Amino acid sequence: MKKIMRVMLFTAMLIAVNACSADTAEGSESSTTTETLITTYTYNDTELETMKLINEYRVSIGLNALEMVNHISFKCEEHNKYMIANNVVNHNDFTSRSANIVNVLGAKKVGENVAYNYKTPQAALKAWLESPGHKENIEGDYTHFGLSVSTDPATGKIYYTNIFAKI
Repeated sequence: MKKIMRVMLFTAMLIAVNACSADTAEGSESSTTTETLITTYTYNDTELETMKLINEYRVSIGLNALEMVNHISFKCEEHNKYMIANNVVNHNDFTSRSANIVNVLGAKKVGENVAYNYKTPQAALKAWLESPGHKENIEGDYTHFGLSVSTDPATGKIYYTNIFAKI
């Protein structure tokens, strides 16, 4: 019983430590559920500007620009809706988002950044670049990405979810 409690405590601590950090996953999970490719996504100006800034930064340090994928942006938007509905900022269910991107798009590697209440794309990118884990994702060995920037209608707070994939 003590061993089970220790494992549970370790797992809880691991989740707590990683709840607000950048997250990555290697593409090795498989799922038997049917997953549909989302091909349409309407980008707002903030999303387009944030993605442009990320690509400009990557190119400025000698990396490839990332290709936008509507399906990934849709998964980002789903997570923003979850965070707004639950008044949280976290990576909950990243494993399922990552598995979906692996299964639907054939990704080999997936990473995620979240941010909360930055007023401009420049401020969000600056914060990510000042955080080692988030910066690692932005500078990672990825080929594609998606992004959603959503505003909580009740509070006006802005939520960012940015998912990277190597396809």
